[in-house]
Amino acid sequence: MIVYVVFRRDYQHKKGELMGMLIERRRDLRGKTRLESGLKWAKFAFGHLVEDKKDIFVIPKELEVEEDAKSLLYKGVFTKEEFLEVMEVVNRKVKIKKKREKNFLA
Repeated sequence: MIVYVVFRRDYQHKKGELMGMLIERRRDLRGKTRLESGLKWAKFAFGHLVEDKKDIFVIPKELEVEEDAKSLLYKGVFTKEEFLEVMEVVNRKVKIKKKREKNFLA
């Protein structure tokens, strides 16, 4: 599963401001790179929130999620607050899985 973390350029502070997250569930990107596909989708989904759509940029990441956590990610487009909540749940599940593996090996 590919996750695009969407940012808006903040020229005043010289950094990116988190806008949200997009989740790509299809396997075929129709001949485009991850960056091209994510950027086009991000401009469509978050373009109304910025003055200039050129200020939007994405960072594609590969995310491995268990089947029970996929239901959390079904929505596809998340706001900044929703993104932080979902990532907290995913990180908690990863920590639990690692702890179980550690206890199993011990």
